[in-house]
Amino acid sequence: MAWFEREFIAVPETGKKQLVYKWPDVNIRRYSRAIVNADQTALFVKSGQVLGTLGPGRHRIDADELPVLGALVDTLTGGNLYRAELYFVSTREFAGIKFGGRLADIADPISEQIVTLRVFGEFALSVRDARQLITSLAGSTDLHDPAGIESWSADLLLKAMKVAVTQGVSQGEWPVLGLSGLLPVIEQAVVQQTNTALYEYGLRIPRLGNFDITLAPEDADRLKRLAKDVTYIRLAGDFRQYAAGEMALGAGQGLASGHGHDGGFIGAALGINALQQQPGPAVAGNFPPPPSSPWQQHQQRREEPSATALPPTAKPAELGPAAADPVCTACATVNPPGAKFCVECGNRFAPAEPARCHECDTEMLPTARFCASCGTRRPD
Repeated sequence: MAWFEREFIAVPETGKKQLVYKWPDVNIRRYSRAIVNADQTALFVKSGQVLGTLGPGRHRIDADELPVLGALVDTLTGGNLYRAELYFVSTREFAGIKFGGRLADIADPISEQIVTLRVFGEFALSVRDARQLITSLAGSTDLHDPAGIESWSADLLLKAMKVAVTQGVSQGEWPVLGLSGLLPVIEQAVVQQTNTALYEYGLRIPRLGNFDITLAPEDADRLKRLAKDVTYIRLAGDFRQYAAGEMALGAGQGLASGHGHDGGFIGAALGINALQQQPGPAVAGNFPPPPSSPWQQHQQRREEPSATALPPTAKPAELGPAAADPVCTACATVNPPGAKFCVECGNRFAPAEPARCHECDTEMLPTARFCASCGTRRPD
């Protein structure tokens, strides 16, 4: 009998981090010693039914000391073995269990944009009822895998998080931007809903650790840009002024960086033109129109009526320099003074014959009224 007492049954060091540890041998020798730690409960299970439990301490496996073991005696071994499954269930909290994933695609009630919410964090798990845990999960979960029960609990927690967050956001109670400020409220709602689902498994989640609900990166950038645009439009007064300012600003940045020469000039021109069309002297005065070329200025002077303009019966000699503007014989375009080719069709102008004195045949200046050689008056 003393030899049998040398066998000890206890959770090894490698199994102390598990929520449930199953003793690998279903043949439990009589008179063995079972060591149950202070944060554990041992359960004898046969045919899916819990027939006996052992609290913390040292226990002698004997039907005389534990009458419940009488139903587990293997008669084929002469009563020296008990055929049963022995589970050690930890009663302490297991913290730092990770969970997370995608929650849902939901419409932001403020911006009316469809965004994707995600959650990542940690939670603590403990056993509420060891008997209920073994009878509920022993046949459906691999208890040799330490992550089996934890993974199942994490899935239920993520499911409860999806339901709670989706309802809170869709009903307008929780804003999409700023959910971090509502984490205590979200934790309370999620823990309550998760524990309702875990109740039938004998488990409970006492609390959540550090967790955060975030947007997908592309959705976060989109909402930030939208919030900025709405603020700037409110400050600018309307969308047209804001769009014109953004276009001019983007064009200026492109010119400063040296990229997009054509697009930068076109964008700048469009932005300045849009700003000039806005009412108010402050906006139009900040962007004066670009100066015109000398040819454009010459054309404008010719087209504008002069205060000293002569009547239509005035003689060509009295019209001033504009009367010397060559007119193309091919397309009738008025050209600038001294032009040798037409600016419209490229026709070459024939050189004008110089004026000569009819008395001494001396060449006279175009503007001279008397001959410099003989003093003869130039005929009108």
